[in-house]
Parts: sequence; structure tokens; C-alpha cells
Amino acid sequence: MTPFSLVYTLHVLAALTWVGGMFFAWMVLRPAAVAALDGPPRLKLWLNVFPRFFVWVWAAVVILPISGIGMIQLQFTGFETAPRYVQVMIGLYVVMVALFIRIQGLQLPELRRAVEAEQWADGAAALGRIRRLVGSNLIIGLLVVAIAAARPMF
Repeated sequence: MTPFSLVYTLHVLAALTWVGGMFFAWMVLRPAAVAALDGPPRLKLWLNVFPRFFVWVWAAVVILPISGIGMIQLQFTGFETAPRYVQVMIGLYVVMVALFIRIQGLQLPELRRAVEAEQWADGAAALGRIRRLVGSNLIIGLLVVAIAAARPMF
């Protein structure tokens, strides 16, 4: 395995974990939870799901820039000579991380407080805000994947 293929593989696996996890949560787990669980148990489920998933997101948040910089150094001479699509992907990564930090730092503690206090309406509102942010992040993540897949066209 060449150094580039190792770095590229780590990069793809990290992106797949983060974006694929959001896709699964949004498209599969959320509708199943709505169909199978009433409000309080559903809120408790999400309160248990998010921290488990966020461990993997943090791993991706660390691996993606390290592997991305590695690929830039191995394939190009630096950031200034990297093609536009690479620069766009870097910018979108920053947006995704900002949204993720907002979810974990602001919205998840709000959900936790509401569930622990059994304030179900407040918990549902907090979960709704998380859902919208995750949906936005999923769209951005899918856009990044599409840009990466179409890179010869840029």
C-alpha cells in the first residue's frame, strides 16, 4: 500500500463513518423511533444514541484534516496549488464541524437537561433543533462526497 493510498483510505473511512452515520440516523433510525416509541422513550433513546455516535464523529473530525493535509502534501505542493474542489471541501468541512460542535455543545446538553427533568415538550423541541442541524450537516456532507466523486470534472 502506498503512502497516498493509506492516507486516502483513512480519509474515506472517516468521511463514510460521519456522513453514513448521519444518513442512517436521519433516514432509518429516526422514522423507526417515531413509529415504535412514544415521546419520552424516544427522547431517552436519542439521548443514548448521540454520545455513542459522537465518539465516532470526533474521530472523523480529527482524522479528516490530518489525512486531508497528508493527501494535499502527497499529491500537490501545498494548499495554494490544490485545485478549487479541495479548497471547497475544506471550507465545507469547517462548516460541518461548526454545526457538529453546536449540536454537541449546545443542543445535546439542552436535550439532556430536559429529559432528566422530565420536561418532555422542552426535550422534543431540543431534539427538533438537533434534527434540523443534523439534516443540514447531512446535506453538506453529501455535497462534499459528491464533489469528491466528481473531482475530475472540476
